[in-house]
Amino acid sequence: MVDHDDEGAEGLQSVSDPVEGEDPAPPAIVPDGGGAPSGGWRARWLVPVIVAVVAVAVVVAGLVGWRVVENRRHDAALDSCVRAVKALQGKIGSDRMAQYREAAGIKADQVKDSGTVVAMARSVKNTEGLRQRTVRCKASMSTGDLNAEADQARKIDSKFAAVAKASKAEIASRDAKALEDARAALNAKRDEASRLLADSDGRVADNATRDSLQAAIDQAGQVKSGKAKAYRDAADALQAAIDRVNASMQAKSQADQQTAAQAQAQASTPRQAAQRSGSSERKSATSNNRRKSSTQSRPATGQRGGGSSQAPAAPSAPQGGGSNWRDRLNRPDTSMHGCNSDGVCGIG
Repeated sequence: MVDHDDEGAEGLQSVSDPVEGEDPAPPAIVPDGGGAPSGGWRARWLVPVIVAVVAVAVVVAGLVGWRVVENRRHDAALDSCVRAVKALQGKIGSDRMAQYREAAGIKADQVKDSGTVVAMARSVKNTEGLRQRTVRCKASMSTGDLNAEADQARKIDSKFAAVAKASKAEIASRDAKALEDARAALNAKRDEASRLLADSDGRVADNATRDSLQAAIDQAGQVKSGKAKAYRDAADALQAAIDRVNASMQAKSQADQQTAAQAQAQASTPRQAAQRSGSSERKSATSNNRRKSSTQSRPATGQRGGGSSQAPAAPSAPQGGGSNWRDRLNRPDTSMHGCNSDGVCGIG
């Protein structure tokens, strides 16, 4: 008995003592009458639930991930569209469009290189006559629409970039020709001013105008600029000085003419008085001759009562001394048959 008890005790001790390094497990409960433990039944319905939950989680995660990716793609498309539109707006702003239209109106004879005009015309044609198109980027638009608008904006931007390049080259060519023409015009104006300065010596009413012209010529020779306006301004200053000198020369010429006319008038006064005196004497003599001629041509006889009259022949001059026949003719006739003092003779 003792040994048996000892063996039972040893057996219990061996069962109750855990193996070193292992977790103690609870004792299995075996129902009366035998059978499987209760954990096996739970495992049969728990596995499908876990699988379903995992599947749902995967689907939800996929949807969430797709949505996140799609939002990122949409945001990227929106940002790309906005940047493309901003770049396009920089080339089709009001200032740029005004520059393009200015360049489009430049003619071939206004530029130094006519090829720039051809290039500008070609680029304007590609933009359909600088027609502006509307490109919109809205957050409510789909990713595909945003990408399409961005592509459209880039195409338009490329066309207007060509217009900007062509217009810049054309305007530069025009400015180069304008600068060259302005320099040539200023040189020609300086030559004209120099000739006038030499010709006007002693022929101006105010010599200060010639001094101003000389100063303008000197300033024109000092112009050094890359802008045509500087040369045009110098040419305008020269022209103003030239006009003042010409006006002064004209004033002196008029004054000289007036002085000469006054001197001539003073010199001709005695001569005109003598001419007027001689003319008066000639007129007086002519008048006397006319009166004498009129007296000699009057009729010597007449008839009262409407009869005819006939002038008698003039008596011959006396052979001897005494008065001439005119004296006898003018004597009064006391017999009323002679001629009166007026030279009229009558009968009865």
